[in-house]
Amino acid sequence: MQKSTNCDTSMETLNSPRQGTGTVQMRIKNANSHHDRLSQSKSMILTDVGKVTEPISRHRRNHSQHVLKDVIPPLEQLMVEKEGYLQKAKIADGGKKLRKNWSTSWIVLSSRTIEFYKESKQQALSNMKTGHKPESVDLCGAHIEWAKEKSSRKNVFQITTVSGNEFLLQSDIDFIILDWFHAIKNAIDRLPKDPSSPSRNLELFKIQRSSSTELLSHYDSDTKEQKPEYRKSLMFRLHHSASDTSDKNRVKSRLKKFITRRPSLKTLQEKGLIKDQIFGSHLHTVCERENSTVPWFVKQCIEAVEKRGLDVDGIYRVSGNLATIQKLRFIVNQEEKLNLDDSQWEDIHVVTGALKMFFRELPEPLFPYSFFERFVEAIKKQDNNTRIETIKSLVQKLPPPNRDTMKVLFGHLTKIVAKASKNLMSTQSLGIVFGPTLLRAESETGNMAIHMVYQNQIAELMLSEYSKIFGSEED
Repeated sequence: MQKSTNCDTSMETLNSPRQGTGTVQMRIKNANSHHDRLSQSKSMILTDVGKVTEPISRHRRNHSQHVLKDVIPPLEQLMVEKEGYLQKAKIADGGKKLRKNWSTSWIVLSSRTIEFYKESKQQALSNMKTGHKPESVDLCGAHIEWAKEKSSRKNVFQITTVSGNEFLLQSDIDFIILDWFHAIKNAIDRLPKDPSSPSRNLELFKIQRSSSTELLSHYDSDTKEQKPEYRKSLMFRLHHSASDTSDKNRVKSRLKKFITRRPSLKTLQEKGLIKDQIFGSHLHTVCERENSTVPWFVKQCIEAVEKRGLDVDGIYRVSGNLATIQKLRFIVNQEEKLNLDDSQWEDIHVVTGALKMFFRELPEPLFPYSFFERFVEAIKKQDNNTRIETIKSLVQKLPPPNRDTMKVLFGHLTKIVAKASKNLMSTQSLGIVFGPTLLRAESETGNMAIHMVYQNQIAELMLSEYSKIFGSEED
């Protein structure tokens, strides 16, 4: 009889609204006998006024779930918004200026960051077993602007981060670089200007394999009162930053003195400290150095294409591997001996890509800026014979390097057109490829779409009426 009383008492205690009712009932339901139920009921009655302690693991798990919800950024914050290849140059690291070196990078833009890979992200991630991580840029508080004065290349914009890192991004294709500029700008505009608050959440999210208990302890330790020595170091930094202004002024004055005393580019070139490069140099400079009116590199590329590329489908339209093209460009700039019959240049699209890149990177295009409007006016003429005669007259007035290089190039392209049945490259197709590459206005103040139409038409006419404009190919 005493046993039943105890059992009733224990059940009243367990059914109290203050206790873990669901847990206890579940345990009683799973008991195999009246004796087991009785013993389990007794085991839950504690000396501390009959209070049942809730399982610690359940409490901590619920707590950690709330913590995770608070500290982990939403998934859309880390989703990839855009990715692709661009030319990249890092020109400052933490405020320290760096030498500008362009390289091809696979750019991955997410809602908050940009990551730079040497190849596509999938390939890069598979190669990261060695512990190498991609360079990452936090866009929170960053600044983006066009930077025409920072490079002789066209379509260059600069990203400056709050940490003092500066990057230049570039593409020769107008619509691609415009799309990237607006995508990155929109990402920056959506982020808060102060990077301190969300960056910590992003860092915690990267602890992918840590348990909820570890994450909880990490979170709790951060929220504890700061130690006195930390406050002391913070006060030191605040005091130190007050003197930074005077230090910066001294540095600026020294830099100004250094800049005014530094030797000119011409002096450095005369002393042989800086070599003239093939890519990115003026056409007349390259020709003078080679004592020719047609650059040696242009001749060599044309010879290789005519030797093994006239029948290739999409010649000049299909892009070659950009990394290999950049390697070829580097070798040419270093004045190393170049053999385009070497197996590493087996893909003829690499050769055609390098030739197009040479003409794109000319500081002044093959059709000089001063002649651009005159060629446009000539192509607008209604009478075809008048158009041909006007353009022929303009070509004859060009500087010898421009005129002779133009004659060699368009003579080569007529051979491409002659094999159109095999390579599928018509006069119109080549006009679309070479028009914007060889002709462009000095300042794109007008309608770019209208200019592109005229650029293509001029290149097409030069091809279709080659013999009338330049004379016979044997001349």
